[in-house]
Amino acid sequence: MRDKILISVAKNMRGLCFPSKTPSSSITNHSNRSTPPRLSFSDNIDQSIRTNDENSFSMEAAEALIQKWNYDTSAFAKVTSLFYEDKTEAMQYINYVKELHKFMHSLLIENPSSEKLILAQNLMQIAMKRLRKEFYQILSMNRAHLDPESISVRSSRTSVHSSVSDYDDYVSAADETRTAGDSISEVERLSSIVMEDLKAIAECMVSCGYRKECVSVYSVIRKSIVDEGVYKLGVEKVSSTRLKKMDWEVIELKIQSWLAAVTIAVRTLFNGERILCDHVFGASDSIRESCFAEISRDGAIVLFGFPETVAKPKKLSSPEKMFRVLDMYASITEMLPEIEAIFSSDSTSAVRSQVNSSIQRIIERVQTMLTEFESTIQKDSSKSPVNSGGVHSLTVQSMNYLSNLADYSNVLSYMFSREDFPKPKRSPVPESYLYSPESEHSSTAPPPPPLTARVAWLILVLLCKLDTKAKHCKDVSLSYLFFANNLRYIFTRIKRSNLQFILGYDWITKHEEKVKKFVANYERVAWGEVFSSLPENISAAMSPAEARAVIGNFNFKFEEAYRKQNSFVVADREMRDEIKGSIARNLVPRYRELYNTVLVVVCGGSVREMKEYVTFTPEDVENYIANLFFIRGSSSGVSTSSSVTSSPHRRRS
Repeated sequence: MRDKILISVAKNMRGLCFPSKTPSSSITNHSNRSTPPRLSFSDNIDQSIRTNDENSFSMEAAEALIQKWNYDTSAFAKVTSLFYEDKTEAMQYINYVKELHKFMHSLLIENPSSEKLILAQNLMQIAMKRLRKEFYQILSMNRAHLDPESISVRSSRTSVHSSVSDYDDYVSAADETRTAGDSISEVERLSSIVMEDLKAIAECMVSCGYRKECVSVYSVIRKSIVDEGVYKLGVEKVSSTRLKKMDWEVIELKIQSWLAAVTIAVRTLFNGERILCDHVFGASDSIRESCFAEISRDGAIVLFGFPETVAKPKKLSSPEKMFRVLDMYASITEMLPEIEAIFSSDSTSAVRSQVNSSIQRIIERVQTMLTEFESTIQKDSSKSPVNSGGVHSLTVQSMNYLSNLADYSNVLSYMFSREDFPKPKRSPVPESYLYSPESEHSSTAPPPPPLTARVAWLILVLLCKLDTKAKHCKDVSLSYLFFANNLRYIFTRIKRSNLQFILGYDWITKHEEKVKKFVANYERVAWGEVFSSLPENISAAMSPAEARAVIGNFNFKFEEAYRKQNSFVVADREMRDEIKGSIARNLVPRYRELYNTVLVVVCGGSVREMKEYVTFTPEDVENYIANLFFIRGSSSGVSTSSSVTSSPHRRRS
């Protein structure tokens, strides 16, 4: 019977003392995350003991200390923590356990039938049970000292794996935090001490073959902290079905909570857990990576999966909701280098896949929203402002959207430049639309950036729609004025927003010239007959009858033109003044000359008699022109139909 027990113990010990060489259970040096390996505090003590007596190991001393802290036989041990009670004794305990493990290893080689092997195995089980309890107590009772924020702050001030220090025993680590000065808070000092305790226990349990028990305790406690942290940041798992039933206002609040949470979660919560896990299980790459993956995976997938869930429903189809989607894209891509650094191992590949999936889903949604925005322009059927020739509501809404979109130009440029962003086979915008004919770039420049081409195309779609609406104008002059008004509004909004940097100087110059051409066409059509009613050479001799006929014809043409044009509006003050100034410059001086000629030729200089033949004085013409194009009853840039509020009337003497 005794021999069977020894054989069983020997088999068990071979599993502990000669662990599998697979990556999952091997103890390796520090990974390339940390600095070159250093002696732990327990290794330092081992070295000092071996220096004093190379072959000394007292089974009796080890048994006495292990039994003192036997959880099953000592009432004192049940209610007291070894590491809390006496740090020196705790270090000695760890050392005895490691020496006991080496002693068992020696017995398996030299005397596998020794009865001491049974005793050593029993003591090892008692010790591991104690250390497992200590590990659990330290983790559960020091949550405040192990919160990710304290750990990440501490790490930013003094590296956990300092390459400057040439020793790593517990006492030295504790002394180092005490002498760090006022720069390290009491919480951070205690955090350092607790992390050293955990590291010592983890190294001992793993090296003695109790990896599974150690990792299990750590993972359960720290995973609950991560999951709780994500929830407290206001992020919860939401299904697509549930999201479809929510009002947009509720979804927007959840997006805002996520935007506030993602930076904190990455830089504090997950980064802190990464640091802690790397420190506690620093001796083994495989253990720390698998352990961190187990702790963080679920919380990270909930956090990084939220944008994908939000971007799925058609509830986000309206164009103005794109900006919240772009906010999420900006946040997640800004954090991408840090996310990839924290979740860099194969064990956390699911997290990286979720991040990429969310990014791809957002890209698809943005592409869909831009297409829907274009469709909204093309389907617009409103006509109301066309009667007055003012700025159409479609123009205002479209430019509001595009101006806001331009505030995300950096985000969109990055998005459009990605390999996975859908690209047209060729730019839908002709080069002549982007470059001025005189521009040196028009023949030599490379294709425009994708974002420039897309925005230019959307504005072109808008202009084409406005051109269609212009056909509903009641006369040709109004169609020119309508287009000039709307193009001027577009041009002004572009110059006052980031759209100017997207479209560039050539585009702005080209369309500024177009505005001038439409204004010139309006003046030619609307006031051409008035201009031509005045003789080219007014100073030429005229008979009284000819003078009366000329000035009468001018009065009639001017009154007719004014009555029609007085119902039109020009929304932009600068363009309004330019048009009125141009009309006045072409009419008033020439008409004043004609007026003075008639005054002399027909009336012999009598102003009283002049009133019989003349409807307007030069001052009247000037005043009526000054009264043109105002938006009556509205101060907005969008005009509405207006009736004639005043018109020239024939003077009665």
